[in-house]
Amino acid sequence: MKIARRTVLSGLIAAPAIIAASRRGFAADAKVLKISHQFPGGTIEQGDFRDRMCRMFAQEVEKKTNGALKFEIYPGSSLMKTNSQFSAMRKGALDISLYPLAYAGGEVQEVNIGLMPCLVTSYEQGLAWKKAPIGTELLKLLDDKGIKILTWVWQSGGVASRANAVVAPDDTKGLKIRGGSREMDLMLKQAGGIISSVPSNEIYAAMQTGSLDAAVTSSTSLISFRLEEISKNLTTGRGKSFWYMLEPLLMSKAIFDALPKDQQTAITEVGIEMEPFALNQAKSDDEMIAAIYKKANIPVTDMDEATVEKWRKIAEDTAWKDFAARTADCDKLLKLAAAVA
Repeated sequence: MKIARRTVLSGLIAAPAIIAASRRGFAADAKVLKISHQFPGGTIEQGDFRDRMCRMFAQEVEKKTNGALKFEIYPGSSLMKTNSQFSAMRKGALDISLYPLAYAGGEVQEVNIGLMPCLVTSYEQGLAWKKAPIGTELLKLLDDKGIKILTWVWQSGGVASRANAVVAPDDTKGLKIRGGSREMDLMLKQAGGIISSVPSNEIYAAMQTGSLDAAVTSSTSLISFRLEEISKNLTTGRGKSFWYMLEPLLMSKAIFDALPKDQQTAITEVGIEMEPFALNQAKSDDEMIAAIYKKANIPVTDMDEATVEKWRKIAEDTAWKDFAARTADCDKLLKLAAAVA
């Protein structure tokens, strides 16, 4: 399906989109679950695929439960601030969020494994985590923290820069740059970058004001947040990249456990059904972002294997080493993840 996404992104960030019907039309016994995320809102047909996936998930679960479960979707962090969503789910104050897992690293440091530079270098490798020992351990860790993964979503990332192109490590020197996780920032800092930490939905403003020169983020966010309007160079995430992020659909375990068994089953089944859509859309956006920047006459560069290997050496000496030394669980997770071919 051709997605005319860019016509619906403006003006939709702040307003929550309500799925199906108004509250007045809800069945008396229907339970309403809230889905929050930081990305621009759209429709089930158009817009950021992460928002679309949330809407598709909601629609399908409502069908499977014959309307016993209904959903309200809050894009653009309109329900609560981005960094508050993980903690809110742990407490049962938020039901569901499509959330970059590494954003929760300040609260649960082990989850930074979801954005470890040069650890995952393809979608296939990332998705293989689900059935590998690393997936089992990560699910157990999150379960113990009150969080369930419903849909495994991986995204490749590129670098938008308002200065020189950032491809090899030396290109980072002197730039105020955003990596997206503690570990990514450690690698970029070692390469000579000046680190600035902001959520992806705040990158545009930071680059516009000059407090940020370059940002590494997913291809989808590069598109949805219109960074081509203020960028002078793009390094894509297609083919090869040092940046792959686990950005799953998450649910509060307390909320999930309180549901009847049939509703739990519906949520679980639909969550799995969303994974092929997420994979195809992520790959499509890796190509789309290059086309968007070329149309805007902005230079586009791809990484090759030799360049990624240069980054990997820095990552292993900084980010990997730092992560492994933090806790026994961090060390275990890193070893299990590195064992996935």
